[in-house]
Amino acid sequence: MNQSILKAFDILDLFTEKETEWSLVEISKRLHMPKPTVYRILQTLESRGYVKKEKYSEYDIRYRLGLKLLELGNLAAEQLELRKIALPYMKSLRDEIDEVIHLVILDGDEAIYIEKVEGLKALRLVTRIGKREPLHVGSGPKLLLSFQSDAFINRYIDGMSANTINKRGIWHKRDLLEEIEEIRQNGYSVSIGEQDPDTIGVSYPIFDYTGHLAAALAVSGPAIRFFGERGQMIQEKTQQTAEQISKALGWTLYTSNNGQGK
Repeated sequence: MNQSILKAFDILDLFTEKETEWSLVEISKRLHMPKPTVYRILQTLESRGYVKKEKYSEYDIRYRLGLKLLELGNLAAEQLELRKIALPYMKSLRDEIDEVIHLVILDGDEAIYIEKVEGLKALRLVTRIGKREPLHVGSGPKLLLSFQSDAFINRYIDGMSANTINKRGIWHKRDLLEEIEEIRQNGYSVSIGEQDPDTIGVSYPIFDYTGHLAAALAVSGPAIRFFGERGQMIQEKTQQTAEQISKALGWTLYTSNNGQGK
């Protein structure tokens, strides 16, 4: 393990509801850590907003938690709330279509699967909560990518290598750009055999109360079960459920901007 990172976490763990401020000397004594080491770590944490320095006098300089941790805490809370709100709707959708249902969110330049409801049929997909995928692979990740700004999309694509693009599903950068434009126009995403052979995934957007994209509601299963009237029914039920979850998050037609940043 990286010792510097562990020491930084040890320092952050000192801050509690009762002990909101610490001086460099106090931290050094409490953690039995050399003062130069504590100072260096505090400087790094301060530069990234994780701690804030308060100078009460020339000889009384103390540190408290910074707003960056509040931002991360709010983000974690929102994700937990999203899962809590979405889960009953996901289970209801599973009961109607009997396929695997996923809730997928953006995390940096990746998609992460934060909730899953299994189908009841014998043939199931091997996926897990916490699974990560690149944003150009699978219906959920591609939907998340498509609803980002053009600047984000161009930066993401510029960072992709030809080998990465050719590995699964997308063969050229222009193909991905064309598919993104198609997803934006249609309002949903489809993938065929991109994460698992002989499977199809369909994803619809979930919006938050501000009208911005909060997550992708993804349904996936064996391709043979996603064609014809059944395939159409799956898409309609998935779209309806995504809208229900969006409304439960406070979204309305008046707040929606389709999540797209041109």
